[in-house]
Amino acid sequence: MKLPKKSKKYCNKCKKHSEHTVSIAKKRDRGTLKKGSIARRTKRGIESGYGNKGKTSKGAISSFKRTGAKTSKKQDLRYKCGACNKMSVQAKGLRAKKLELV
Repeated sequence: MKLPKKSKKYCNKCKKHSEHTVSIAKKRDRGTLKKGSIARRTKRGIESGYGNKGKTSKGAISSFKRTGAKTSKKQDLRYKCGACNKMSVQAKGLRAKKLELV
């Protein structure tokens, strides 16, 4: 998918329409079970007791079909205002296999 490098958008900081330059930010992965997530599960009573706790430890391979990951990732678009030089992030990511700025 091809996107223009510059587009006219509304800037929330300077409250007017101006030319914005588009850049693609690098997505950083965050695991599903970080410290806070595990602590929350403990408080809910899911982590208590012995043995296999389902999500947090590996159990036996079940009969359901394990599917692979999605073929495309949501792109993180950043728009930089030409007037005030403030950066704003696109609210909803754009799902595309390849995103090219033209």
